[in-house]
This record gives sequence, C-alpha cells and structure tokens, in this order.
Amino acid sequence: MPPRLVVTSRRARVLAFRADQWAAKKAAGQAALAVAEWHYPLPDEHDFLKTVHGIVRTAVAAGGKRVSVHLADQDNEILVMVLNHQTDTHGNAEAVPAEVAMLRTVDACGTHADHDGHAWWALLNFQPQPRKHLA
Repeated sequence: MPPRLVVTSRRARVLAFRADQWAAKKAAGQAALAVAEWHYPLPDEHDFLKTVHGIVRTAVAAGGKRVSVHLADQDNEILVMVLNHQTDTHGNAEAVPAEVAMLRTVDACGTHADHDGHAWWALLNFQPQPRKHLA
C-alpha cells in the first residue's frame, strides 16, 4: 500500500489520460507543470520526469482504457500514484520499474491492486540539499 501521506496543503492534483502509447510522455510533462506550481526550491526534474514516465508506461502496459496520475506533497516529499482503472485485478501488477526504484530521490515505491484497479506509486524526496562551496 502507498504510504499514508496526509496532505496539509491544497497541493494535490489528479491528471487523467487515455491509456495509449503517448500517455507516459503527456503525463510526465503535465505532472511536471503541476509540481512546478508548488515552488520546490531544488527539485530534481530528471528524477521526477523519469518516475512519472516509468510508472505510467508500466500502468499502460498492464491494461485498461485510461490511467490517472495522482500527485500530493507534504514536507518536501511528493507522492506520485498511477492507477490503470482496470477492474480485473486477477494476478499481480507488474512491479515499479527498477530504473525508477533506483533513482536518487525515490525514498520508497511499490504497487497494489484493489477495487479501483492496479496502482503504482513512488515517494520522492525533494529536501533541499546544502549548497556546495567552491574552495
């Protein structure tokens, strides 16, 4: 199950897409724009885009007619959860891609299935890193 992230601000967003070959690219771009509005001081855009793209691509491959991307944040962490809304949940959903799980800013990730379909999630840490000083 995804971590319980209690959203204490109004910063949450849901994006929906047709489950087709372009969904991952569209979802990554729109999710990045949504998160940019949250004004994180030092977001790792590469990790975020790769996370959304990889999870959406996996959700589309698992089947279903549409996918939804759910974004929420709290305390410099962003939860990305993707549902494929395929109600036939027999069997296990494919795991979160290894290239996502190994990203520097991904603290945790996983998958589960319930009455809404299969869900893939990743929790990204966008804690500002101290600036490096040149000697």
